[in-house]
Amino acid sequence: MPRTRDADRTRKEILGAAIEEFSARGLLGARVDAIAERIHTTKRMIYYYFGSKDGLYRAALVESYRGTRDRERSLHLEDLPPEDALRELVRSTLCYDATHEPFVRLVLFENLLEEGMIGHLDAETREVNQVALEILDDVLARGRASGVFRDGPDAPSALDVHQVISALAFFRTANRSTFRELFGRDMLAEETRPQVRALVEDTVLRLVLATPA
Repeated sequence: MPRTRDADRTRKEILGAAIEEFSARGLLGARVDAIAERIHTTKRMIYYYFGSKDGLYRAALVESYRGTRDRERSLHLEDLPPEDALRELVRSTLCYDATHEPFVRLVLFENLLEEGMIGHLDAETREVNQVALEILDDVLARGRASGVFRDGPDAPSALDVHQVISALAFFRTANRSTFRELFGRDMLAEETRPQVRALVEDTVLRLVLATPA
């Protein structure tokens, strides 16, 4: 057991350093030597656990997505009324992206790659990420059954709602600097945070409410 705990701790330390390095410089610019220096280990140790730089990058990407999926599970939205559940999911996503900038930057770099690594992830990892849609499916189904959310062929799917939430939450963090310089609004600043959060919440709720507010 001690050896298992040591191995798990070492692996997590490597992944934490890798996420920081890859999110700062991307796959192409990141250096395994720099990752090793961050946690005072060796490249040999890193390759022992992850095989290669590409293997480490894929693991860092998976770990980053696992973090946000674990966050969604921890909300226990099934215990809340549908509208409250959706609002809580929006708030949680906004907060997570704002406080986990390495995750946001890592995803940005992944999307800049001509042939990204996410297409090489295994079926289990893809299944883990399906939890986002499963949670939303449940919230939407309960909302439609109670008449709170609109139903019918034009009603948004779980994927539609997930896309909108992700886009708005991601934009708020990823485009903070340029939006602030161009338009004078810091979307993460203390004074604008409630306004921006309400704007995103209302936008998402208008997609699904039977009688939009």
